[in-house]
Amino acid sequence: MTGRYGLLGERLTHSFSPFIHAELGSYEYNLFEKKPEELDSFIKGGDFDGLNVTIPYKKIIVPYCGNLSETARVTGSVNTVTRLSDGSLYGDNTDFFGFAYLLKKININPATGKTIILGNGGSSRTVQAVLKNMNAEELVVVERNGNDNYENIEKHRDAQIIINTTPVGMYPDNGFSPIIGFGVFQNCKAVIDLIYNPARTELMLQAEERGIINVNGLSMLVSQAKKSAEIFFNASRKNYPSSEPAIQGMDAGSIPDEKTEEIVLKITKMTRNIILIGMPGCGKSSIGKALAEKTGRSFADTDEWIVKTAGKSIPDILVQDGENTFRMLEIDSIKALCKERSLIIATGGGIVKRNENRRVLGQNGIIVYLDRDIADLPVTGRPLSEKEGLKALAAARLPLYKEWCEYTVPVRGVEQTTEALYLKFFV
Repeated sequence: MTGRYGLLGERLTHSFSPFIHAELGSYEYNLFEKKPEELDSFIKGGDFDGLNVTIPYKKIIVPYCGNLSETARVTGSVNTVTRLSDGSLYGDNTDFFGFAYLLKKININPATGKTIILGNGGSSRTVQAVLKNMNAEELVVVERNGNDNYENIEKHRDAQIIINTTPVGMYPDNGFSPIIGFGVFQNCKAVIDLIYNPARTELMLQAEERGIINVNGLSMLVSQAKKSAEIFFNASRKNYPSSEPAIQGMDAGSIPDEKTEEIVLKITKMTRNIILIGMPGCGKSSIGKALAEKTGRSFADTDEWIVKTAGKSIPDILVQDGENTFRMLEIDSIKALCKERSLIIATGGGIVKRNENRRVLGQNGIIVYLDRDIADLPVTGRPLSEKEGLKALAAARLPLYKEWCEYTVPVRGVEQTTEALYLKFFV
């Protein structure tokens, strides 16, 4: 397939779309970052064959389309545009397909209970259209100024599915949830958050704590991109639109669903942080630096962040300001570092002393416990190890390291341990 394709939006710095489309096919795909005042001249200039469209232009672009698919008409939103042979633009909504795929992936049936949809913007209307198409039993749309709002949301405590279509909790404003008091939803079976940065939003973490199925919007993003790539292919063969709705029967342009999950896995591995926890002196910093060098990733150390921010050494902070001040700085360090992605992060040995740290660490990464024999741990120059003693520290912390981590890796020297981590998470 040849042609000029790309993503149209206002701010596209963190977009996965070029990577996704490079995985889907060999065609030119660019980022078209345009301000609102630039949109009209860009569309009318016509220097493209197909576009994906993102915030804030999914509605604005509708009048530019000569024809719309049924899903685009129903939702009033267009996220895929193709130029037909007569030069006109055809608008489609592949988000519809993407969200339907996401529901199928997690095997959720909205026809057997109440579903709450948070937000009433363009994404919400697409979600509503998919759910209605699946004969959802009851849909409740919650919005700030609606009859169903965030102040009275608990009257829907019987909801079985909660879907977030708002940007609350999205990078860089990690750690916020659109729902306060999630515990009232005792019947909830699934939480879907269309946000995919961070990988686990605060809303998802709230669900995870209660053993509730939860998923982000990455599979939806990749699935809708797959469908748009099929559309681009058929448009380039002058086959599009061949029917209504146009997404039926992609013939030679079809891409298997397995490709969607393959790309999701690649993005997940490419972007997740590797977060090292363990006893003071177990080798988190030295192993983390070696792993960062081996993988070409950036390395971050919470202790280094604290020293730079406070302008003094950790022993000085502990002596002059006290451990509580140090722990507050530690929380600030992981909030700053763990909202970023693709990092190797070494944490302080006492990171597990504050339970709230666990969810911050887990939003974008895998927590790995570096298990080193206590007899091999150094004490000199480590104030808390000297003060409390290694055995006392170990008794208090080892159960927490094991509880928090997703993987345990024995420490057997920097080189061997680094290789073990590399093989586990990067191959």
